[in-house]
Amino acid sequence: ADVNYAGWFEGNVKITGNLSKGSGSFMIDHPLDPANKYLYHSFVESPDMMNIYNGVVTLNAKGEAWVDLPEWFEALNSDFRYQLTAMGKPQPKLFVAEKIRGNRFKIAGGKRNAEVSWQVTGIRQDAYARAHRIQVEEEKSLAERGHYLHPKEYGQPEEKGTEYAHRPK
Repeated sequence: ADVNYAGWFEGNVKITGNLSKGSGSFMIDHPLDPANKYLYHSFVESPDMMNIYNGVVTLNAKGEAWVDLPEWFEALNSDFRYQLTAMGKPQPKLFVAEKIRGNRFKIAGGKRNAEVSWQVTGIRQDAYARAHRIQVEEEKSLAERGHYLHPKEYGQPEEKGTEYAHRPK
């Protein structure tokens, strides 16, 4: 399909400030038919500056395991959330036995040699993130009120787009 892009960047692009967008995805050659198709995935997004970490660990003879995280994990993140999923067989007593401390946490209550899929999220707490938190809701400027970023999707004419509020054609 012919696509009319506002910009096309070939190679690496670096942005040191904020990037605002209506949506986002990655686009790669389709792994099952790379010569003829593309595969798209959307970004994982949240109102927080959230990081996601995950893995699989095998429990020891006591039904426990330590999960080691990168050495910079606690310096970068705070406000942790945990998810554990038993693999292969039910483990109804599975739990986070020790919260993250020293860039690691402990899982317990599982069955000997069982696998556990884990996920931990954290909210960025680095200096840049603290100084530039994302404002989740914002009133439109007086010039933009009554206009839409994507007027067509709201059943509005093109002239109701915010670009017309700034640069009438």
